[in-house]
Amino acid sequence: MDFLLLEDIDSTNSYVATHAAELRDMTMVMAARQSAGRGQRGNSWESEPGKNLTFTLLYRPVDFPARNQFAISEAVALAIVDFLIANSIGAKVKWPNDIYVADSKISGILIEHSLQGSKIEHSRIGVGLNVNQSVFLSDAPNPVSMTQLSGKEYEISRVAAAVGNCLERRLAMTASPEGRRLLHREFLNQLWRGDGRAYPFRRPGQKPFEGTITGISEFGPISVRDNESGTTDEYAFKEIEFLLADTNKAN
Repeated sequence: MDFLLLEDIDSTNSYVATHAAELRDMTMVMAARQSAGRGQRGNSWESEPGKNLTFTLLYRPVDFPARNQFAISEAVALAIVDFLIANSIGAKVKWPNDIYVADSKISGILIEHSLQGSKIEHSRIGVGLNVNQSVFLSDAPNPVSMTQLSGKEYEISRVAAAVGNCLERRLAMTASPEGRRLLHREFLNQLWRGDGRAYPFRRPGQKPFEGTITGISEFGPISVRDNESGTTDEYAFKEIEFLLADTNKAN
């Protein structure tokens, strides 16, 4: 894996999109400071300069059908979970690809693909991992960092190298049907709120309901049973919101 550190940039995802042709496969472009870091749903990503790991990885899968793109998302999420567990932080994957510790968000992932026909030509894998930040100023409902959880300070370059190793191992699994099946099983095992219990959800624009996750398709959609009506529906990204317990805030 190649590493490229940029001191001040608007967005590593935008940089990689612009310079993809010049970058080698498995190049991790990191930023000490991002002025326009992006998360899911178009949200901004708060990161105190020099305190966290924010990067975009350029990944060029070989002969990879676009229909299997969720396997890449699973691999990346599991790689971040692997790293955190190795550092004694019990992390889970919040569908589709945020990383949570209990009810707090420690990492966000944004993956964008460029296609060539029906195949993925390259993926831009954006990750923000809260490492040494101890104070969060945005109105994000539930951020947490490694240092808040452990009381330790971490060297960002060492974190980047370790995360890179985890990503290499997990992304290699996407190349075969057997590897993708294993990724999917492990993704389900590491699923936040995937314990069969009822939790609050909301369909956009509707009232909250108590629901239970019943499964996730290998192609990405999540199945949730409405415990009041007894019906189970499948939802794509943005079609359902997880709510923080005892509040109406989406997380």
